[in-house]
Amino acid sequence: MKQAGALIAAVILVVWLVWNLWNVFRIVTGLRDRSWRRPLWWARVCSVSLFAGLLVWIWGVFRTGLDVRETCQFVHHVHYDRAYRDAHAAEFQKFFPLHNRCNANFDLVPAWVNPSLVACAVISIVAIAVLMKFGITHLNRLPRKESQS
Repeated sequence: MKQAGALIAAVILVVWLVWNLWNVFRIVTGLRDRSWRRPLWWARVCSVSLFAGLLVWIWGVFRTGLDVRETCQFVHHVHYDRAYRDAHAAEFQKFFPLHNRCNANFDLVPAWVNPSLVACAVISIVAIAVLMKFGITHLNRLPRKESQS
């Protein structure tokens, strides 16, 4: 049953990837033909931003490898401080901001990950706000039944 769930999730992510690759093309061409004035363009921006944010988050989470001690010592050649990691264990379990430190001075999560997550979230929120504005404008333009009778 777990394999079926993983397969379904993988298929959904692949379909979303293909959709977003098409969306990137349509966003760029939409800048030239003023499609940004339509709701679908903003829905595309939101989708691409959310997908990019998910990819960045996954990159940050899985950047450490399976064994943090070995990754610190043998891949990055930095001192692994077990006492520091034990003292700050709760910090490494959070979804945001992402951190996985070898010691007080070296983080396995690249420095660009957290700012990229914030940028993707801001872009998504702006796109959702614009989509809501389009929706409210559309609802206000609908003829009201009370005024017609």
